[in-house]
Amino acid sequence: MKLLTKFFFTMAAISLMFAMSCKKKDSNNKNNSDPNETGTVTDIDGNVYKTVKIGDNWWMAENLKTTRYNDGTLIPLVKEHNSWEYLQTPGYCWYGNDSVSYKKYGALYNWYTIGTGKLAPKGWHIPTSTEWWTLINYLGGWQVAGGKMKSVGTIEAGTGLWYSPNTGATNESGFSAISSGNREEGGNFQNEFGYVAYWWTATVTSSTGALDCITNYNTSYAAIEEDAFNKSTGLSIRCIKD
Repeated sequence: MKLLTKFFFTMAAISLMFAMSCKKKDSNNKNNSDPNETGTVTDIDGNVYKTVKIGDNWWMAENLKTTRYNDGTLIPLVKEHNSWEYLQTPGYCWYGNDSVSYKKYGALYNWYTIGTGKLAPKGWHIPTSTEWWTLINYLGGWQVAGGKMKSVGTIEAGTGLWYSPNTGATNESGFSAISSGNREEGGNFQNEFGYVAYWWTATVTSSTGALDCITNYNTSYAAIEEDAFNKSTGLSIRCIKD
């Protein structure tokens, strides 16, 4: 299980990140003061998602919750612990196997659903780690991007979907990040709901591992974790326009 504050970066990634941040500093200050362009996209199930333009890219402002691929084929719903354990074929679930309570948070998908190339709505795709870094750097770098991505408010105050203190949350990007928990490769739902947000990237590191983007409740950070998740893990999905 990954710790809440476990952020690992290679020196090369950090160097690239700061170089890109410095290069875009002036344009960021200008663009971030402009109103965000927004829109919608509809998946094959008929779910309508808010979208937002951040920099040059359009992002979903909600987590994916489709139950079918974009060709109409059903994605296997895997509820049972033993069936999910180290699953090496596509599968999805709802946090705690409770679609009624958690559908608004989006579904949790293993990476094998991404590998089909059919998970995102047509005209959209699962972002690579490079595309996530582009977003993070546009928002000022990994130290502050999480705050600009996170939805505001706290669970304790009844004003939001993150536990207190929801450090630095302004959502000025319009990305509206929420914490949807995860399902580990062994089949257990991790007790991180409300604390951590994980999203898959399309970037693989091995036959069994892929990278994720993370932010959490008690930092303003957002970053790609160097320590890859097992592809059998269930994480949230955000899509980016082609």
